[in-house]
Amino acid sequence: MSMRIGGLASGIDTDSIIKDLMKAERMPLDKMEQDRIKLEWQRDAFRDINKTLLELDNMMLDMKMSNTYNSKQVTSTMEGAVSATATSSSTNGTYNIKVTELASSAINVSTAEIGFGADERLLNHVTTENTISFVTYDAEGKANTPHVYEIGENDTLNDIIKRINDDPENNVRMTFDNNTKKVIMETTRTGKYNTDGVQEIEFEGEFFTALKLEQGKEDGGKNALFTYNDNYTVESKENSYTLNGITFQFNNKTTENATLTVNNDVDASFDKIMAFVDKYNEVVETLNGSQQEERYRDYHPLTKEQMEEMSDKEIELWDEKAKSGLLKSESAITSGLFDMRQSWYSTVNTAASGGQYSSLTQIGISTSSDYLDGGKLIVDEEKLRTSLQQDPASVQKLLSNSSTGAERGLVNRLEDAVESTMKKINQRAGKGTDTLENYTLGKRMKDLNARIGAFEDRLVQVENRYWKQFNAMEQAISMMNQQSAMLMSNFGGY
Repeated sequence: MSMRIGGLASGIDTDSIIKDLMKAERMPLDKMEQDRIKLEWQRDAFRDINKTLLELDNMMLDMKMSNTYNSKQVTSTMEGAVSATATSSSTNGTYNIKVTELASSAINVSTAEIGFGADERLLNHVTTENTISFVTYDAEGKANTPHVYEIGENDTLNDIIKRINDDPENNVRMTFDNNTKKVIMETTRTGKYNTDGVQEIEFEGEFFTALKLEQGKEDGGKNALFTYNDNYTVESKENSYTLNGITFQFNNKTTENATLTVNNDVDASFDKIMAFVDKYNEVVETLNGSQQEERYRDYHPLTKEQMEEMSDKEIELWDEKAKSGLLKSESAITSGLFDMRQSWYSTVNTAASGGQYSSLTQIGISTSSDYLDGGKLIVDEEKLRTSLQQDPASVQKLLSNSSTGAERGLVNRLEDAVESTMKKINQRAGKGTDTLENYTLGKRMKDLNARIGAFEDRLVQVENRYWKQFNAMEQAISMMNQQSAMLMSNFGGY
């Protein structure tokens, strides 16, 4: 930008005068920039609303899951010996378990201290072979193909141990105990797989001899053995077993029955429903609050010049009022609130599928009678707990039946309303990845950007015109001064 100096002939502060003139010329531009900022605020406020709605929408997925309503809890008279977990499909009742044997891994330990360190070159101690191998068994009791490992020229025992432990297919782990100078070789799974023999890990060769490992010294590789309800005796390769949707975990042997009781976990179901109600009420408060905010029409977004004259606190307080009421009377929100409230009021035909509840109030949930609450949910906690205890399946049918029409669950209807509202807001304010052309406010912002750009070009022309006019005046004054000086010089010569 070229430097301009005015007033040399006239003594007038041309720069200040033109700046003041341009302030007046810029007023329409300031108004357009304020309008653009306000549109950006509106867009961001809409998107914040959609983030809150999305959180509610995500929670509705849990509200449609069976385990939300049919959570089970299991108690045991011998928690330290036998425990269990149950699924929503598990049958309530009492189960007796007696554990005669625990499943164990096979383990083999050096019979004496080996004569070398784990970091020494292995071929100094294993001189007649450069490979090692051992055999384990598959789930059907058949011997697997031998697991073979080469001993490299400079390999140490630690290198071979790592190679064995890194192999995901051999089901074996090897450890060197630096304290006792012994090697531990064990299976990484419990249970007996070698049904025709004794050992779970079969081996031979100088390598194992050097490690003082004897095949006949292996211990373990046993199956768990338990009796279910005093009648059904079962073996398991693991210390757990699943029956009737219940997974029993064996932690210790028992000399008598452990009694396990499966019941509905009312607390878990209640807590999940209450968390959903709290989120719903939070969303309603956010949407309803946006409609109750006061709109301060005299507070517009601040221009750069105005902000330069204010403190940070003054700017913060001003913006707070300028942003208040941005979404007031926006139809996407008012209609969304209405649709969300309406989703709770209608009845659900659950009788066709064996349900006993047809309305929300029957399970202890109602909408607030205070219109200022915007339709928040009120919960009779005792009534809700009783409904979940007596008939959780009917509660589920009322809230989360995915059918269409009269049988559609209330949460599913709410989901329809929420997703419809989010779609309307997206059309109005777009998503973070959208270009300005893809949503209503963006199109208005794009139009304003074009008008602002054109107006800025016009201001450059206006300012140039002012400078030309003042420069012309300066030239005229300069010429007059020269003429006056010449006249004075001529008159002074007589």
